[in-house]
Amino acid sequence: MAELLHKELSYQVVGILYKVYNALGSGLQEKYYQKAIARILKNEGICYLEQVRAELEVDDLIIGRYYLDFVIDNKIVLEIKSKSFFSTRDVRQVLGYLKRSGIELGILAAFSSEGLKVKRILRGYHKK
Repeated sequence: MAELLHKELSYQVVGILYKVYNALGSGLQEKYYQKAIARILKNEGICYLEQVRAELEVDDLIIGRYYLDFVIDNKIVLEIKSKSFFSTRDVRQVLGYLKRSGIELGILAAFSSEGLKVKRILRGYHKK
């Protein structure tokens, strides 16, 4: 069986997501979950960057930009949503972030009325 990528760190991150969900529940805007996650990451001494700007370029021309919710310890991209399901678009979004950043592991989290939903996404992953 293959070893989980960044096992301990990803367990810590998921634990933080559950702490936030247990404290705040569902139905809030993403920005409030983001503030709570940042606070706990800082309190637990986990290195992170928040709202990391990434630009899309073609022939040295910037054609767009996006912002990664979190890059944790330069090993995990964390994208948070405030909704009840993961869409194909959400998964593609994280895959794009992984490709552009060179990071191998993404965690997609949805704070929903049905509970916290978490999906690990590997950069090489794709559905046919």
